[in-house]
Amino acid sequence: MSSDTVAYVEESEFDALLSNEKVVVVDFTATWCGPCRLVSPLMDQLAEAYKDRVKVVKVDVDNNKPIFKKFGLRSIPAVLIFQDGNLAETIVGVSPYEQFTTAVDKLL
Repeated sequence: MSSDTVAYVEESEFDALLSNEKVVVVDFTATWCGPCRLVSPLMDQLAEAYKDRVKVVKVDVDNNKPIFKKFGLRSIPAVLIFQDGNLAETIVGVSPYEQFTTAVDKLL
């Protein structure tokens, strides 16, 4: 089942990632989070669709609480989209795929 195309990143890699990539989509998730499992395949789809233009990653909130808190998040799933290192969009909860693509398209 674990055919995830989207890699997990740790807090230590996070800032470098934001400064190296133009657009980064970060899926804040956890193994125990049911709704997160609905968002996960959408992130894989997004990573595939925008392969060369957008970096899509996941952050396990249990292992990376400081990042989660840094952005004032209180619930997951939460998808944060960064452009040039700045937070451009926050999508909390289970959302349709189109909401993610619309948000990303605005930044490209």
